[in-house]
Amino acid sequence: MARVVNVDEYEDLARVKMPKMYYDFYAGGAEDKWTLRENRSAFSRIRIRPQVLVDVSHTDLTTSVLGLKIACPIMVAPTALHKLAHPEGELATARATAAANTVMVVSTSSSHTIEEIADTGPGIRFFQLYIFNKVRAMELVARAEKAGYKAIVLTVDTPILGRREDDLRNRLVLPPDVSMKLIDGIGEQHSQPTEPGSSLAAVASEYKDKSITWKDVQAFMKLTKLPFLLKGILTKEDALKAIDICVDGIIVSNHGGRQLDHVPATISVLEEVVAAAAGRCPVFVDGGIRRGTDVFKALALGASGVFVGRPVLFGLAIDGEQGVKKVLDMLKDELRTTMVIAGCPTLAHINRSSVQTPEEKPSSKL
Repeated sequence: MARVVNVDEYEDLARVKMPKMYYDFYAGGAEDKWTLRENRSAFSRIRIRPQVLVDVSHTDLTTSVLGLKIACPIMVAPTALHKLAHPEGELATARATAAANTVMVVSTSSSHTIEEIADTGPGIRFFQLYIFNKVRAMELVARAEKAGYKAIVLTVDTPILGRREDDLRNRLVLPPDVSMKLIDGIGEQHSQPTEPGSSLAAVASEYKDKSITWKDVQAFMKLTKLPFLLKGILTKEDALKAIDICVDGIIVSNHGGRQLDHVPATISVLEEVVAAAAGRCPVFVDGGIRRGTDVFKALALGASGVFVGRPVLFGLAIDGEQGVKKVLDMLKDELRTTMVIAGCPTLAHINRSSVQTPEEKPSSKL
């Protein structure tokens, strides 16, 4: 295998290596995939404004997330069913993320249990919560807290799964040795695909609790002492509602373009949400991040950190634990390179004047 030098090359290799059904599950998006593409293309329309003749002989990428010190502001987003990529699944991802000294968010749709992942050793882990039913959700929150997870991340943009046509076309079904361990027993009758297709969509459609409101979120927040973040905010109106109920963090996310097509790219609405939060809680972002320059742009527009999903899965598919570690290391190295050439020796030096967005005239900061 040729030497991999950027994260996109891992996806190219995974496309060849993985069964098409499972590659499509990871890589696909909703309907026409406009938002899936826009998540990436929107980054390309933002320009970096470097400052020259700055002392960049020493650089520091360390930061704190909810009071937890990590090596850099690049974290692992919650993604489903890592065993589709590699036999060790989330266990390998957890070890690699811990070695990189950053945060891993473990999904409710994990192919390993909360406890199995915790048993891989020390590491900073958050737990991402889907609410299939309220009793089961409360049990999962308690288990995560007991297992040493450091925060709860409630995904709020998924009352049902978006229409993912690749999965419908492939009639997506899990192999016999892979299951969503944290929701075992739910939807077992859907273990084989039925028309029109995806077994996972059938489970979500039938069993996800579609009645969840802001009042329910407040109730769940009272169940735990852990910090509570909301993932899936795209507007200032929802950001203000999140602030009103005192969430500990917001993740600007459109579910990787997998839920509702034709919503904006996350980087395009990041500033709107950051302005609404007004420093009252940290704002993070995911979606379309493939380069250190993307991370730099997100930080310049107000993000406290970024979460990366698909590149981690493709690194895992090709080289297991070492593939995940290399993905995180490549993005970190690219961020450091960007910071040095842009004249930003620390994260604090990255600010709004570091970038130019499409709405701004080239001379607006001169």
